[in-house]
Amino acid sequence: METNLKEKLWSWEELEETLKDRYEDPDIISVRLAFDYASEAHAGKKRYTGAPYIIHPTATAIRLAQMQLPLAVVIAGLLHDVPEDTDRTIEDVEAEFGADIAKIVSGVTKLGKVKYRGIERYAENLRKMFLAMAADVRVVFVKFADRLHNVETLFAMPEAKRSRVAKEVLEIYAPIASRLGMGDMKGRLEDNAFKYAFPKEYKEAVSLLDQNVQVREGDIDKTIDKAKTVLESDGVKIEQVKGRRKFVFSFWRKLKRYHGDLSKIYDIVAIRVVVKDVADCYAVLGTLHSHWPPLKGRIKDYIAQPKPNGYQSLHTTVFDETCGIVEFQIRTHEMHEQAEYGVAAHWNYKQEGSEKKFDTMPWMEDLVDIHKEISAGEDFLTHLEEVKLDMFQDRIFVLTPEGDVIDLPEYSTPVDFAYAIHTEVGNQTVNAHVNDQAVPLDTILKSGDMVSITTNKSRKGPNPEWLKFVKTNQAQTKIRAATKSKVKQWIETMSRKK
Repeated sequence: METNLKEKLWSWEELEETLKDRYEDPDIISVRLAFDYASEAHAGKKRYTGAPYIIHPTATAIRLAQMQLPLAVVIAGLLHDVPEDTDRTIEDVEAEFGADIAKIVSGVTKLGKVKYRGIERYAENLRKMFLAMAADVRVVFVKFADRLHNVETLFAMPEAKRSRVAKEVLEIYAPIASRLGMGDMKGRLEDNAFKYAFPKEYKEAVSLLDQNVQVREGDIDKTIDKAKTVLESDGVKIEQVKGRRKFVFSFWRKLKRYHGDLSKIYDIVAIRVVVKDVADCYAVLGTLHSHWPPLKGRIKDYIAQPKPNGYQSLHTTVFDETCGIVEFQIRTHEMHEQAEYGVAAHWNYKQEGSEKKFDTMPWMEDLVDIHKEISAGEDFLTHLEEVKLDMFQDRIFVLTPEGDVIDLPEYSTPVDFAYAIHTEVGNQTVNAHVNDQAVPLDTILKSGDMVSITTNKSRKGPNPEWLKFVKTNQAQTKIRAATKSKVKQWIETMSRKK
């Protein structure tokens, strides 16, 4: 164990301070009652670090409060381990704190101790997470905060356990956080887990990142000062201009993608500009481009076309004589909250006590549909890896001729697009146009492409050869089903002829 490290002893005072800072007139008394209840229930129990157990639920609650989630969720964070690790039951929690808080705590308890032990166990854990998320996404917020604190204190765990828990975070929790648009949570989970899952690579990545940041730090500061000056002189009202250092795991993954070529990573330190409204975002972009030449093909408008997880921002990469190539990220305060907290940013503490149901993202609804189609057991395990890839790999968004946005996994083709529109469109596809140019059906699509599909109603079904290049689970499933149906019909026809 890394005995030289110590756990931060989170206190009630820090939780109270966070509540007062992040909420307007919070119900401190109710949160204090939950803190006292959890302290009494966990009395005498210690963590791996030797610290009193109450430190963990307190850290969990503070993280939830930092995200400005409803106080019911913060209270559930304080109580999340009570039914599982103490002699208090979920019924006791409900009697003391009400049905809604008990529901969240029960949901966290039902997720259980997710463990990374082979594909079957892994599949079942993912399934649990998906279903919990679809039923009540608040449960997953608590689980993330709980898991983040656990992974921050992995140094105290036995070495064999550290690696397993860290890989579970990288394989299960971080990808789901990414899909929910929770960029800050994803980055923190990944960086803390990376250290123990791949210690050698982590040290190399930290060393490289530190060197690069140190070399550029002074120059970036000068560029930030210059940006503030030119924006103010143009009359653009800015709320914040600051540098943002890339997360270690994200840096390492990008470095691998570019085969170790650091010169191709433009956002090691990005400059984030936060403004009041959308019009100001585009005004900032215009001012920046009038002072720094933008790199061709490096302007990305995620405001007009948000990422599938809800992320919105304007990105531009420019050349500055002082610090070289630098990326600016321009967004409103609301967009910044969305980028940091994702789905969680849509919750507001003013909903406290409200029965209003949270509107899930379309892909979460798709997840529920997939579960209806794929029964538990062998079928589910067979298809889960495909479903996981659809859900977690990098996403692209392409457009229909009518301007509708279709969300697809990276490396998707026009056939994947066709099946995302409708099964019959996919089955009857004969050719495709991308940006008004005829292309082969196995063409890899890029974000922003406009795709149109030509169909033939007399076509009997999809070409089984398409299975060699389609990427989505939906396309693969529909092509296999149609192919099986054709074979079955042929066998029946031949049988009748005999």
